[in-house]
Amino acid sequence: MKRLLTSLAALALLPVASAAEINVTFSEELTEDLIEDYGEKEGDFLIEEITEDLEKAFEKYGVDPAKVDVTIIDARPNRPTFKQLGKPGLSFQSVSVGRLKLEASAYDADGNLILFQEHRSLNRDIRDSVGAGTWYEVKRSSDRFARKFAKTIAGQSSSPAS
Repeated sequence: MKRLLTSLAALALLPVASAAEINVTFSEELTEDLIEDYGEKEGDFLIEEITEDLEKAFEKYGVDPAKVDVTIIDARPNRPTFKQLGKPGLSFQSVSVGRLKLEASAYDADGNLILFQEHRSLNRDIRDSVGAGTWYEVKRSSDRFARKFAKTIAGQSSSPAS
């Protein structure tokens, strides 16, 4: 099933014009969560969110890595997903502490690693989730990650060679 999600992700990225090849995959645990708990279409949302945030950040900071590999280790919604709403006892009024944990690597055209970065973010207080959408923390965190990732690459490319 992980291969299916990865293949679907690759197909979803084909029509998007991007200088960098951005590959987003999921850890085995998150793949199971998407299939059994959140719903597989939520995986498409996560891929799209991270890809778009990276593309915007690369453009903003003027960086153009040849390839970027992102693995989403964990993602938790602030509100129940559509699939979760089918479970007894959950409603859209339900709130949770959202989080995102991922690892990303950027490569140059020769396949050399430019940057490896880990990112982790979560709502520290359940009150941060009140009024939030389903993937509120993931969206915030993805944007912060992408800007930091692109800014770090930009800083490395502008430093003098050692």
